[in-house]
Amino acid sequence: MSATIDHRELYRLPWSLPDNAIAWLEPTKKCNLACLGCYRENDPRGHKTLDEVRADLEVFKRLRTVDSVSIAGGDPLVHPEIVQIVELVAREGLKPVVNTNGLALTEDLLGELKRAGVVGFTFHVDSKQGRPGWKTANEIELCELRQRFAEMVAAAGGLGCSFNATVYEDTLPYVPELVAWAQRNIAIVNTIVFIAFRSGILGGGFDYFVRGKPVDFSSMPYATADQTPHELQSTDIVAEIRKRFPDFAPAAYLNGTERPDTFKWLLTGVLGTSERTYGYVGPRTMELSQVYHHLTTGRYLAYTRPEMLAHGRSMLLLAPLDRRLRAIARRYFADAARRPARLREPLRFQSVMIIQPADVYADGHQNMCDGCPDITVLDGRLVWSCRLEEPERYGDFVQMVPRQG
Repeated sequence: MSATIDHRELYRLPWSLPDNAIAWLEPTKKCNLACLGCYRENDPRGHKTLDEVRADLEVFKRLRTVDSVSIAGGDPLVHPEIVQIVELVAREGLKPVVNTNGLALTEDLLGELKRAGVVGFTFHVDSKQGRPGWKTANEIELCELRQRFAEMVAAAGGLGCSFNATVYEDTLPYVPELVAWAQRNIAIVNTIVFIAFRSGILGGGFDYFVRGKPVDFSSMPYATADQTPHELQSTDIVAEIRKRFPDFAPAAYLNGTERPDTFKWLLTGVLGTSERTYGYVGPRTMELSQVYHHLTTGRYLAYTRPEMLAHGRSMLLLAPLDRRLRAIARRYFADAARRPARLREPLRFQSVMIIQPADVYADGHQNMCDGCPDITVLDGRLVWSCRLEEPERYGDFVQMVPRQG
């Protein structure tokens, strides 16, 4: 059962194609894992040179105002010049964030990346990765690995730490426990992201064309004829979380290109400690944070440094403008009245993000993320990273046309 959410009651994130919070830099297509939900073909020869990376950054500088750069792939840590790539991004005054499965991360490399200017790491960990030593582990058991990564980053000091997990029909029931794990570790885990699994549809009554010419879509790495009975929606993930956390409430969203009431990105802000969640901030808090950051820096906000996330009490000053914050303040100060030691502990902010990738409708229209943060560069132009393989192979994105008869 999906959760009922009215998009008119949320803050629509102001991100657009030219003015966004994030850019998606892919310096390599090579990866040391083969994840079931991956949309990228693993190419062992797929490293970009530093000159090519510089050229991509120049495109971003020319076409897209951003706050941070997600360095992804493939797995960027297998790139032999990953430290220099981080330096290039940091030199532009942007926040380099490494998106990795963590397999190649060592303490020595972590130290080098920190000195190069890395701001944080986003680790993709889920049970469909075929990860050595963890191949039979479920999502809850994998929290032991997540804990290792989080503690490793925390020990380096001053770096952000986030986690991604692709969610499938059979792993959906584990999501509430992952939320609980993240909240217990709110001091060292800044964000947890859930990505609803999507695959390219083969068959299903569609023919495939690029610029009017038929193409073989079956060669796409994310194409499959095996469809789940019900493709997960972001609202399904919210409904599952609410089974354990009934008050769980997103505050901001990005809609789809085809439908304004689809939730392609759902952002929830948590205020709490490792022992207790005091509540979820409202849309006004999200709006004020984006608008203030844009007014003062000229950029929309993506990643906040962890030391700032420990100042949740200062956010309570916005309570007159946000009814959810008022409820959080009442619970927090009532708790502090019973246990004054609470006031010596930081009140921390944590994000929970839910992403619903491309939807394909019966008429062949594809509902993409409007204002997508994960835009990358191909041949000097901006393209959706989740469908990069299509213009690389065919020169443009694939159109799906319902078969006649």
